[in-house]
This record gives sequence, structure tokens and C-alpha cells, in this order.
Amino acid sequence: MTMPLYTATFTFAPGDYDDTFHSLDQAIADAARALPGYLGEETWENPATGQLSNVYYWDSLESLQTLMRHPQHLAAKRDQARWLKGYHVVVAQVLHSQGDGRLAHPLGSRPVGQN
Repeated sequence: MTMPLYTATFTFAPGDYDDTFHSLDQAIADAARALPGYLGEETWENPATGQLSNVYYWDSLESLQTLMRHPQHLAAKRDQARWLKGYHVVVAQVLHSQGDGRLAHPLGSRPVGQN
């Protein structure tokens, strides 16, 4: 039996970044990667809109929620309008994941859902 996995997709329109943004961004990334349950991440850009998406993979909802309560994450969320022109977050449960093995992926070697 496989355990549920989760994603958190953070899509945003970049704005003007400053030193505080870069410091918080790095602190949040370091905190996420250090948490038990963090599986990896991907970043995507939509050239037509200029929007970016960061997809974070987690082995439990509790792990993801730990990051959401992290002090630097809360500070960035509170002040996001200083640096972003808008954002949207989607948290989802992974129902299925498969591939042919030729692409590296955070869920590449984990059994998820039915094959």
C-alpha cells in the first residue's frame, strides 16, 4: 500500500525583488529542504505571461503544513505584495505518477497510485 503524497504549487507574477526578498526566499527554501517529508521541487515559467510556478512535493500533509507555519514563510506571505504582482497556491494530493524513467523527477522512484 502506498501512502498519499502531496504537492504545493506556488504560481506568481514576479515583481521587484530586494535584499529582504532574496534573504527570505533562501531561508524558506533551506527550511523546506531540511524538513522530513520534503521530496523535491520543480520550477516552471510561462513565457506568454511571465508567471512562474514552483511545485513542491511532500510525503505528508503534515510536513507541508510545518513549512506553512515556518516564521520566514509567514513573514514572506504577510509582505508578498512588496515583491509580487500576484500569487496563487494549490495544494493537491497526488493520485498517480508514472514515467518511462528517462527524466529525473522528485517522484520518479516512489510508488504512487495504481499503474
